[in-house]
Amino acid sequence: MSLYGMMRTGVSGMQGQASKLSTIADNIANANTNGYKRFGVDFSTLVVNGSTGTYNSGGVVTTVRQAVTQDGVLQPSNSSSDLAIDGNGFFVVQDNDGNSFLTRAGSFVPNAQGELVNAAGYYLSGYSYANGDPSVVVNGFAGLERVQINSGDLEASPSTEALFEANLPSSSEIVTGSLPSSNASGAEFSHKASMVAYDNLGGQVILDVYYTKTANNTWEVAIYDQADAAADTSFPYASAALQTETISFDPVTGDLATGSPTSITVNVPDGAALEIDLSELTQLSTGFVDVDITINGNAPATIERVNFSDDGIVYAQYTDGSSQPLFRIPVASVNSPDQLDSLSGNVFQASEDSGEIRLGFAAQGEYGSIVSGAVESSNVDIAEELTEMIQSQRNYTANSKVFQTGSDLMDVLLNLKR
Repeated sequence: MSLYGMMRTGVSGMQGQASKLSTIADNIANANTNGYKRFGVDFSTLVVNGSTGTYNSGGVVTTVRQAVTQDGVLQPSNSSSDLAIDGNGFFVVQDNDGNSFLTRAGSFVPNAQGELVNAAGYYLSGYSYANGDPSVVVNGFAGLERVQINSGDLEASPSTEALFEANLPSSSEIVTGSLPSSNASGAEFSHKASMVAYDNLGGQVILDVYYTKTANNTWEVAIYDQADAAADTSFPYASAALQTETISFDPVTGDLATGSPTSITVNVPDGAALEIDLSELTQLSTGFVDVDITINGNAPATIERVNFSDDGIVYAQYTDGSSQPLFRIPVASVNSPDQLDSLSGNVFQASEDSGEIRLGFAAQGEYGSIVSGAVESSNVDIAEELTEMIQSQRNYTANSKVFQTGSDLMDVLLNLKR
């Protein structure tokens, strides 16, 4: 019985070394595969001996593991759509049927429809800005869609968000006459600024913004469509103010007072609702300073190039110089990445041992940042693989000698009766 056990142990050793040689072959073959994670084999003993008088040999048990948590080197690339994750996390990609998977292979190129697809045919997923700033769905893939960039199409988008940064002088005189909100001829105001917004078709709409001090630390903000202004003068406009708001300042800090409105919403003619952030307005002892007015939206233009920020936002840079966010790419994570199930195409899916998939935005918390113009290379070390291959080859040969010795001894035993 022990001779048979010795032979089975030799076979077990050969099978284990053959399994390791298979992983080495796969690792070497994928040494240049972007985002590939090397496989390794862990050995553990199989003991079947149950008595003290004789020894029954057992064998070896192998467990194949993948070094998913071991990062590859980030290699620079000339393409801005080549993406890598510097730190923890995975890209979320979809197959042709819409099933979602995880990957670190971020070499994406636009296809004929403008969708970003990698070498294995998986599409990059993200949250669209079509309905405003996206929020991440932490525990699922709901809301994700293929990142699509149609660079050849003529695009126009209405203005929906703006930010005012200005200082309103604390020394301004209080206006006691007709205020701009009355839209009366000869209405008085303290300061005026104008800004360009865009309607639904990308047409420019000039908005006149009036700041009027009505009391100590209190101002009226009134916004009109400049196209309605009277000839050679401001008031009266052909239509009432698009919106008015009263704001107040803290006399100590010069910032907006607690309880004061911090935004004003304007319905742009033939456009969308434009929310203007007023939180950066100040009232300090200096002159009127119109620091900056930023606003989204753009006139009809084609996409000149696409930029990727380290927090995963995909920006379209248009030929007119404007830029708009199109998508935000999430980053996925699990508790035990090395326990993920590996599938063809260099993608992974969750297993019972890996834990549930969680989504978040790049450069936040535990998630790494996204690097544009770079790809993550394989984490395979050719020198290490060749060294282990030689070791496995020698071990396989040694185990075959054990089997051959057991076979020779069985021949001797069978020939005793002769």
